[in-house]
Amino acid sequence: MRYLFSFVVLSLFMACSEPVPSSSGTNPASPGQTPAVETASVRDDSSTDSDWPFGYMAAVANPYATEAAAEILAQGGHAVDAAIAAHTVLGLVEPESSGLGGGGFMVVYQQDDKQVKFYDGRETAPAGATIDMFMRDGSELGFFEAKESGRAVGVPGAVALYKLAHDAHGKLPWAAVFQPAIRLANEGFVVTGKMANFLSGFRQYTMLDEFEGSAEYFYPGGEPLQAGDFLRNPEYAATLTRVAEEGAQAFYSGEIAEAIVTAVQAEPNPGTLTMEDIANYQAVARDAVCGDWRELQICSATPPSSGAMQIMVANIYDGLVTEDSPLMEKVQAFVDAQRLAYADRDYYFGDPDRVDVPLEQLLNTDYLNYRSENPIPPADMPTHGDPAAILGNGTAAVWMEDSTAEPAGTTHYSIVDDDGNAVSVTMTVESIFGSARWAAGFVLNNQLTDFARVYDPDEPEAANAVRPSARPRSSMSPTIVLDSNDDLYMVTGSPGGNSIPAYTAKTILGIVDWNLSVAEAISFPNIIARGQAVHVETGMQPGAEVASYLQEAGYVVEESQGENSGLHVILVHEDRLEGGADPRREGTVLARTPQDQ
Repeated sequence: MRYLFSFVVLSLFMACSEPVPSSSGTNPASPGQTPAVETASVRDDSSTDSDWPFGYMAAVANPYATEAAAEILAQGGHAVDAAIAAHTVLGLVEPESSGLGGGGFMVVYQQDDKQVKFYDGRETAPAGATIDMFMRDGSELGFFEAKESGRAVGVPGAVALYKLAHDAHGKLPWAAVFQPAIRLANEGFVVTGKMANFLSGFRQYTMLDEFEGSAEYFYPGGEPLQAGDFLRNPEYAATLTRVAEEGAQAFYSGEIAEAIVTAVQAEPNPGTLTMEDIANYQAVARDAVCGDWRELQICSATPPSSGAMQIMVANIYDGLVTEDSPLMEKVQAFVDAQRLAYADRDYYFGDPDRVDVPLEQLLNTDYLNYRSENPIPPADMPTHGDPAAILGNGTAAVWMEDSTAEPAGTTHYSIVDDDGNAVSVTMTVESIFGSARWAAGFVLNNQLTDFARVYDPDEPEAANAVRPSARPRSSMSPTIVLDSNDDLYMVTGSPGGNSIPAYTAKTILGIVDWNLSVAEAISFPNIIARGQAVHVETGMQPGAEVASYLQEAGYVVEESQGENSGLHVILVHEDRLEGGADPRREGTVLARTPQDQ
């Protein structure tokens, strides 16, 4: 089942431009230039009578992980099988972004019944967590002090997420999907520029080179790994082997869990995480949130995710533009829609098992129409709305204004299998290399800094306040879009901290309403409008023009040369699949047609 909210249906123009030829796409272009996007296209094989004639496609954040997904798909695996294989490899080759020590969200489309499912593997706070644990003497701890404290580590949810989704959808044996990562960890891999750049560039801010385990692995001989170095991780291989052979419980008990607790409870600033906290962890199957937009349905992850923002932004946007609006007016409408949706998200979203998130009211057509009819003046600070007052039903909860800061340190990938099943997956350790604490071959998350860390006893709690055993709110927004027949239309998502909803929405609006190809939508400048300032990526065309237009319209604009998106998108045309990987990171796309098999 999924929540389904009704909205005004408008006509849809579906972009059908030819895909851009494939290129490496692993390095951003110089400022002012548009880099090539790694793309692939799979055409219909008219000789097959399959309900899904396109074959498979995987758009993943690292070439090793893309190859792992393709290996599993070639064996007849479900998209979920490939997703697990891809992520276990990402945890090895891209540990700065995600891994076994973190968690994430998976949205799954099952082609045979046209249903969308959501699996929540978000980390949880220990039972001993307190609302003021990131405060000291009435003041908030500095971010890096909080991030690398044991207090920041939540119970990792990735392995439980694997198990929950595999039980529901997996076609290959559980142990089989771990083999690509086990093999690569034992045999070794080449360190990429992304990992190496973080190891050297962020060294002054992190204790990664001081904690036992992480120091020896990432800084052998006291020096950071360099791009091109060859690296093995037999400890990671051993952990995966135990999980593959013994099941997910091997991670949540015994030696692996003991290693996690030891790392969390180590100085400085130890946390309260216990073996009981780890043993009690459960991933959760939740209803996906789906809302109509034009002739499409946008389906994403419910809170604690911010996936519902995709529905909010798209429908508020439609109240601010016409079909004939020029592109810059549409960009301005995108900015205004973001400002309103972020303000509501920041105020109302939290762990749905701990707070009442008025999701149905926030997605109500009348409320979204009201928001679009009352945009915030360009130079003003956006404020949240009150859907209960607008709709005349119920009373909205009163919360403290949100203080959550959510840095980038995440990964996203999109996969479609041979049967037309799809996954949109966003996984994270929160910030770069998470808490920097090492256990059993992987870094542990600092996910609990995604709670609102400021607490004032004289104010109401924030919706996203620290609570025992709660899941912190997340900006991750893995999204699947369906057409009017509930058939697969698009798989999209991105890493990027608080900017994730903006990055993801850009691809949906860009492809559907701005008539961009997948490559063009991914490469279009990132525009983030959370709070008073609008951040515009001027290092991508036409970013400078966008910034100038918004400044003249009265917005507070902050220019940047690069944004930390990692969009991976698959689009279904009538006769082909079109996929793209963000050139701002190291992703690739692999595909195989039925006639190739």
